[in-house]
Amino acid sequence: MKTIPAFRRQKPDIIQPAKIKDANYSSQWRLIYLRFKKHKLARISLFILASLYIVALFAQFIAPYGLQSYDSKYVNAPPMGFRFMDADGKFHIKPFVYELKSTRDPETMRKVFVSNTEKRYPLQFFVKGEEYKFLGLFSTSTHLIGVEEPGRIFLLGTDGMGRDLFSRIILGSQISLSIPLVGVGISFVLGLIIGGISGYFGGWLDSIIQRIIEIIRSFPTLPLWMALSAAIPPRIPVVTMYLYIVIIFAFIGWTDLARVVRGKFIALKNEDYVIAAKIAGVGNTKIIVKHLLPGFISYLVVATTLAIPGMILGETAMSFLGLGIRSPATSWGVLLQEAQKIENVALYPWKLIPLGIVILTVLTYNFLGDGLRDAADPYKK
Repeated sequence: MKTIPAFRRQKPDIIQPAKIKDANYSSQWRLIYLRFKKHKLARISLFILASLYIVALFAQFIAPYGLQSYDSKYVNAPPMGFRFMDADGKFHIKPFVYELKSTRDPETMRKVFVSNTEKRYPLQFFVKGEEYKFLGLFSTSTHLIGVEEPGRIFLLGTDGMGRDLFSRIILGSQISLSIPLVGVGISFVLGLIIGGISGYFGGWLDSIIQRIIEIIRSFPTLPLWMALSAAIPPRIPVVTMYLYIVIIFAFIGWTDLARVVRGKFIALKNEDYVIAAKIAGVGNTKIIVKHLLPGFISYLVVATTLAIPGMILGETAMSFLGLGIRSPATSWGVLLQEAQKIENVALYPWKLIPLGIVILTVLTYNFLGDGLRDAADPYKK
């Protein structure tokens, strides 16, 4: 028998598996991310929302004036735009604003404002103004933009008390953007826990929870808000009012998510992998957290995102009707109270600017939710 020389007796090469780069073999979150990147409108909406929340976080620094700042000489003053070209046609590198001078319309005798071209105030950054606590940590009086005294800058005009509308919109975003976010967060936890208990355990417990949900959902939304708001004591601190408004939204908003979670739990609890976990002695809590929730967590993210616009509109409506946040605090709904009278809208249309901000925020949240819903759809290519 012919023998093979030693130098020819070599071990066969081990074929290394090629690295799979196909997106079809990626994780669930990776697939959602890749599909979300293709949704251009959702990415733009995410950028806008991120910008709004950054502005709300640093609102006191960005706003030129505080909530208590007003000037009776500039009641219902129109917006002041930045200028680079003066009345003589000379170009200035640094933008500036003219002083506003009040006068009377000879025909209507209504107070109007005109630009005084003799007094020019250049725009300045990091100017000193009213003192505030930066992020609640330390006191400072530095503001992002402003002009030298006695100049005033009203980028979006003023309200009926001579308060800067731009500053109040920026400061009001802290409440109008945070109340829905906190309310949805509490509703998410309540809906997840109560809906999970109802769907997983079933029986008489499920029946009781569903009847409670039906009772809450049977009330019309606006009258229910009014009834709950009427129960809030008058003249309470702003922080306490904020807490009560969040509780009202959380009390109403958890029912929708709870029913969805219940239906998902009923559909998944009889799957083979869940039954196998029960046979193996795995506890109910671990089955819910490790096996059931991951099966539809992407849907929960989408549902939460789409629930926020409804709460933004709810907070705006409550404050607009005087049932929510009240002066001296401010929110976008409080700012829209002056737009209730048609003469205010006709004579001072800039008071509707907060309405445009509300519409923009609601639309961006809806577009973001649509993008997340499309990305989370397992059957969408």
